[in-house]
Amino acid sequence: MIAEFFANTFGQAPEFVKYIVTFLISMLPVVELRGAIPVGIAAFGIPWYWCYIISVIGNLLPVPIILLFIKKLIGWMKTTKKLNKLGLWLESKAEKNTPKVQRFEVFGLMIFVAIPLPMTGAWTGALVAALTGMKFRNALISITGGVLIAGVIVTLICEGVLGFLSFLI
Repeated sequence: MIAEFFANTFGQAPEFVKYIVTFLISMLPVVELRGAIPVGIAAFGIPWYWCYIISVIGNLLPVPIILLFIKKLIGWMKTTKKLNKLGLWLESKAEKNTPKVQRFEVFGLMIFVAIPLPMTGAWTGALVAALTGMKFRNALISITGGVLIAGVIVTLICEGVLGFLSFLI
């Protein structure tokens, strides 16, 4: 259904537009590369290797910004009447996932980000890392590793490799 929407909307668009849309989708919170790779491959017909590269880069682009500024942004949100609930929700989301990440620190954050499910990607990983006080360098390495792994998993699923392997087992 989603792939059909993108195929109908951008199907006749020039090739570079398909690449740009895939890149932009991978930057979106919640959707991230978990949504961008299937759209790029299934709806746009982008070769899997280009789709993987574009989606990983797009997914990682917001991470340093989130790591550097999310604490200040949430602090400001909590002081405003209209954004207070959102700021508190973001904090609670990070607190909920903190024990999972802190137990294994760098490796834990990488595994958390690598799980290709909604709300476990780079955005949430960066939020958790920033609010738990993880060092910037460690957080960036962990999140990058997690995004690379998640991209491989999603790409393999889209290309049918995992389905083929489950058939053999």
